[in-house]
Amino acid sequence: MAKFITVLFALLLAAPAYAQRLSDAVIPEHYSLWFAPDLEKETFRGRTTLNVTVRRPTTTVTLNAAEIQFGEVKVTSGGRTQVARVTVDENAERATFSVPERLSRGPATIEVTYTGLLNDKLRGFYISRANGRKYAVTQMEATDARRAFPSFDEPAFKATFDISMMVDAGDTALSNGRILSDTPGPEPGKHTITYARTPKMSTYLVAMVVGDFVCRDGAVERVILRVCSTPDKRDLTTYALEVAQHQLKFYNDYFGIPYVGDKLDLIAVPDFAAGAMENWGAIIFRDRLLLIDPDRSSVNVRKSVASIISHEIAHQWFGNLVTMKWWDDIWLNEGFATWISTKPLAEWRPEWKVEHDEVEDTIGALGIDALRSTRAIRTKVETNEEINEVFDGIAYEKAAAVLRMIEAYVGPESFRDAITSYLKKFSFGNAAGEDFWTEVARVTGRPVDRILRSYVDQPGAPVLSIRNKCGGNNSEMSITQGRFFGSPSASTIPQQTWIVPMCVKSADGAPRCQVIDRRTQTIRVPGCDNVFVNADARGYYFSEYAPDAVRGFAKNPDELTPSERLSLLGDEWWMVRAGRHDVDVFLDLAAAMSHDETPSVTEIVASRLGTTSAFIADPGQQPAFQRWIRERFTPALNALGLPGDAADSDDRQLRRATLLLLVGDTGNDPDVQKRARELAERYIEDPRSLPPSLAPAVLRIAAISGDQALYERYVAQLDKLGANPEEYYRFFNALPAFRDPGLVKRTLEFSLSSSVRTQDTATLIAGLLTRASRDAAWEFTRTQWATISQKLGTFQGIPNIVNALGNFCSMDRAAEIRAFFSANPVPAAERTLQQAVERIENCAALDARQSAPFSTWLARVAN
Repeated sequence: MAKFITVLFALLLAAPAYAQRLSDAVIPEHYSLWFAPDLEKETFRGRTTLNVTVRRPTTTVTLNAAEIQFGEVKVTSGGRTQVARVTVDENAERATFSVPERLSRGPATIEVTYTGLLNDKLRGFYISRANGRKYAVTQMEATDARRAFPSFDEPAFKATFDISMMVDAGDTALSNGRILSDTPGPEPGKHTITYARTPKMSTYLVAMVVGDFVCRDGAVERVILRVCSTPDKRDLTTYALEVAQHQLKFYNDYFGIPYVGDKLDLIAVPDFAAGAMENWGAIIFRDRLLLIDPDRSSVNVRKSVASIISHEIAHQWFGNLVTMKWWDDIWLNEGFATWISTKPLAEWRPEWKVEHDEVEDTIGALGIDALRSTRAIRTKVETNEEINEVFDGIAYEKAAAVLRMIEAYVGPESFRDAITSYLKKFSFGNAAGEDFWTEVARVTGRPVDRILRSYVDQPGAPVLSIRNKCGGNNSEMSITQGRFFGSPSASTIPQQTWIVPMCVKSADGAPRCQVIDRRTQTIRVPGCDNVFVNADARGYYFSEYAPDAVRGFAKNPDELTPSERLSLLGDEWWMVRAGRHDVDVFLDLAAAMSHDETPSVTEIVASRLGTTSAFIADPGQQPAFQRWIRERFTPALNALGLPGDAADSDDRQLRRATLLLLVGDTGNDPDVQKRARELAERYIEDPRSLPPSLAPAVLRIAAISGDQALYERYVAQLDKLGANPEEYYRFFNALPAFRDPGLVKRTLEFSLSSSVRTQDTATLIAGLLTRASRDAAWEFTRTQWATISQKLGTFQGIPNIVNALGNFCSMDRAAEIRAFFSANPVPAAERTLQQAVERIENCAALDARQSAPFSTWLARVAN
């Protein structure tokens, strides 16, 4: 599942559903599922015939069920059919079928009739609205298949599925398998579609969509590949089909294991809680994350869509073919799909330089691991809320970064061989973390099991403190490791030690790798100056150099690769956050890279300068700091030009957009804001007047000082652009940038209106919480919490709002937020809340710790 929007799974006020494991006394082998959705009434009828194996004699069979009204249940075993009594435990989301006479060991059949609701919470089997009509869509991960059909709804209970649906005569329906038959009736005005049997898979991978979907067809070898959408968006499906064709072929070749199945659908739906979901043979996407016009799309959107498609297709192997045994090892699904998703992109579009995106992801994951409230990659989970909260940056980005580190350590070909061996060994089955790292260690002959265990089973990340002593032409480096904390007050937790494969880039440019497994070690490498301890930024650890060493890197930044410069900037910022270094060291490093032509480097510099402006610079210091930003970065923006040439390379387009945001927003340049207003108004009249990669930045900068007239023009565009998701969201996502208090209020009220899809409500509220409007947004969130909760439920966006609260920077606000959620608990965002509050407290400490060094630095550069 793509982790771009937090998935929806439970109602806020419902009692917690405990994920107590089902007994293995009866296990599923095959499901025959029949559904008859009634879109008008928002209900469905269902029939399930479940073939099971009774492993121990019993008079009861307990499985998962939620929000289902049972009809008759019959159990057949040993040639004898019994009518079962049904007992439902709503809190546990389980149903027990009891029969008078004991079921003997061996095969048995359970036949169930039932009815259910097509809910409005984007979970299970739910209702969606678009184009003046209704659709039915499924989202089963992690624990919502039980809302569509009674099932053994745990990943280890794999089975095959035969699915059929009776739908309205004018509609079609898509599911995991290809269509075997499509016949009229049997009820008037209906037709019944029957699909091919699925591979052996977990319940959360069952998929169904119903409506007027149309598809664009393609193929990869024997596999029919289709991209499907509502009719109004079919013209936007060509890019996704091209991407998917390349990626499916890439994965077939990379793994040496052909895709299982003879068809693969990529389906764009109007409302979807997750970014996308990897259902076997029927991947479902939020439409804006699949459908684009490549001629009018920004490079960021093209990369994002290609990356999400790659991630979900990778899941057909990681997650579908081999599935984790339990949700505590979700990293075996999500971390693997995140790790490998850049490989087909690097082959297909090398100019995208996706290796820089990988480093940015690693920096983001390290930021989570800098918190006391972080978690281990493998974390015990019991409740449904706990299960769904581990779909986070640790499961995705951290796990992927650790895998990249292992790959660099053992070598790409050796790692590939180990991955293929693992997939073949556990095909159509389930695996735990130990199964993976034992196989990789066996194939590669390297101590991968020891390394991964240290990273998977303990929280946080190591910091390697490096002190270098030159002797002759060699460096004697003292390496001390310990757990890194992003705040000085957090270092009271006992020391931890990792087994770290560290690769050093020395004077000759060749990496030299060795394992750091003790608290303190000494290593020797050739060369004396600028020895970099994270060659190509493939390691998952913080690097702490002495301040003079950082200044040495700043003198000759081009001696480092772009990935290494990104890593250095990321690490040095965290040394400032932790109070290990003063902020002037980072600011001088950032200044040295002000003309760096790597978009990702410009982006990280801009981001950290924005934080410095917002949370370290006092109001009286703002004018001088803004002037420094303008003087330092405006020349680079002017050299690129506004709006620039639409034929410019992607790198120039991206740098131009980032510099526009830096100078226009953080630098508060009135001339740039005025120019952005002119460009925005021209863009509204003629969308081809701006390069697509620049348009979002222009709309946002224009909004900063925008008035009601401009706001009205943005809102008016939303009604015109519904058929083009990217164009629509350019204006939609710019609304939180308006700073006028009256317009901020309008955006907040708009977020809860019927004009905003449930999937998008949190985008507006969270967007306002991250900007100058955060005080007003927090007051609105508090006073409207009941309404927000009712509209979103627990998982659809609520964690995103809670996470955005971490953008405050005062101890009083931290206490206020903690008190509010103590009175209004959100179990699905418990860890997210802890991390948000900790980020606020750390920011307040950063301000206090760095205020004096910043003043000294500003006085120096302002003269």
